[in-house]
This record gives sequence, C-alpha cells and structure tokens, in this order.
Amino acid sequence: MEQPLSPPAAVGVIGLGSMGRGVAQSLVNAGFTVHGYDVSDAALRQLAEGGGKPAASPAEVACKVEALVLLVVNAAQIESVLFGEDGAAAALPRGAVVISSATVAPEYAAELGARLHGMGLLAIDAPVSGGAAKAATGELTVMASGEEAAFARCQHLLDAVAARVYRLGDAPGQGSRVKMINQLLAGVHIAAAAEAMAWGMKAGVDPQQLYDVITKSAGNSWMFENRVPHILDGDYAPRSAVNIFVKDLRIVLDAAHGAAFPLPLTAAAHQMFLMAAAAGHGMEDDAAVVKIFPGVTLPGPAGGDDPPDGAAAPP
Repeated sequence: MEQPLSPPAAVGVIGLGSMGRGVAQSLVNAGFTVHGYDVSDAALRQLAEGGGKPAASPAEVACKVEALVLLVVNAAQIESVLFGEDGAAAALPRGAVVISSATVAPEYAAELGARLHGMGLLAIDAPVSGGAAKAATGELTVMASGEEAAFARCQHLLDAVAARVYRLGDAPGQGSRVKMINQLLAGVHIAAAAEAMAWGMKAGVDPQQLYDVITKSAGNSWMFENRVPHILDGDYAPRSAVNIFVKDLRIVLDAAHGAAFPLPLTAAAHQMFLMAAAAGHGMEDDAAVVKIFPGVTLPGPAGGDDPPDGAAAPP
C-alpha cells in the first residue's frame, strides 16, 4: 500500500480562482510542494508570490505530483484539464489521486471515478463548501466519497485544507449528491435573502437596520448574513457569481426531474438567477440577484444598477 502523502510531498491544484487560490495557499502553508495551473496569468503570479510553483499546462502539473486537486467550474472544464490537449490524466503517475472538487452532477462524478480507475488512478469525489474565506484559512467543509486507499493517501492533504471532511461513501458520486442538496439550500437562501431585502427597501425600511434586526432574529440564515452585506455595500465583485447558481440549480433540477421529484422553491430560485443573468449580471456576485426587482433603489454607487465591465449572460 502506498504511503500517505505528507509534507513536503508534491501536490497539484488546477483552477486558481477564489477557492483554488485559497486551497493552494493552505497547502503551501502546511508544507506541501504545490504545483498549480490556471488559464489566468494573474492567478499564476499570485501562486508564485505565495510560494507555489506555476505550470504552463495541466500535464506539466500532473507529471510532478502524486495528488491533484481540481477546483474548476464545471464538468466541461474537468474534461478539458484532465482529458483535453495537454491534459493531466495521462501525465499522472499510476496510483496518483485525483480529488475533484467542482460541483457536478452525481452521475458524472461516478463516471469520472470509473474512468480514472481504468487508468490506474485513484479518485475522490470531494465537492467543498465554505467560500473563499474558509478556503484561505484551510477550514473548508469537504463532502467526500471514494475508496479507502485514496483517503489513506490524502489524509494529510485534506487536513490541510478542511476543518471537516465527511466520508459519505466508498465510491465517487455520493459526495456530489450531498453537495447538490447543499446548493439547493444555498441558492434558495440567497434568492430569499434578496427578495426580503428588496421588499424591505421598497416598503421604506432602512436596509442596514433591517439587516441588523434579521441577523438577530429567527428569519436569519448563513446566506442572509453573508450575502446581504454585499448588497448594503453595493459591492458585486464576484466571490461566487450569479452564473454559478444558474449552473448548480440546473444540476439540482435535472436530477429531480429524472426522479420525477418536485422542487418548486428550487425552480423559482433558478428562474430568479436566470433573470439576473439575462439582465447582464451573470458574472457579478450572486447577491446581484437582488437587481431583478423593479422600483428598488439599492445602496452603493448609482444605486447598484450598473453591471461591471465584462458582465455576461450564462454560457
């Protein structure tokens, strides 16, 4: 049996956005040798400044590491970085572990695990929660499933990036099922928070006072407490974009549709995020779903009406 990966073992991170950047830095801080790749030159510079080693392609990362963490956006990006041109999967040594932390359909996670197994690789289906702040401090929640050998090899790696690792099954797929339910709740809670704030402001309630009261009352939620300050500040720089919930709630709805299971609140929330994306706010912070409500003057510059340069509808 392969020995557990301990610092300064070489590990890789592909996808150095708000989450991946924090995970890579947490691994560096724990003493691992971290190789990373992203399509953004700025992200690669930040990795180098933090003590990591930038690479020119996924394959260049893979040939130097024994475990690879994927923090890309969706299944299409997983396919590209693993199996596309200069893909990582063929360059990884046999017995290496692929930890996939993107939010994807459970069926895809299971199929990906089987493909990697067929290439002599281990796989952990390991979507995460906690946002950029928890990623930066190594305190993510990991919803993981995969074979025992993969967990045994990567225990120290997971400890470096997570406050809690939930072992949910012995094959990829179950982690993504649990993450799917988490995203159902997260999306509905953000949409509900936006609706409540928009109606409160339209009704003439001071938004800061409303936030102060709700966060000390039974109507509070983690998402209300976390996202409403973005609205109060008029700050829609994306920590998690509107388009992410267009994608994630579509995954939830597709799975429920296949099981003939009704999800009326999820469907309504998905429509709200679609409306925000269609209005040009898809690349803004997911709190920008508040902008769909008519006749509401939002806090911040220009009432928060103008999307930032580069805002786009969902793909």
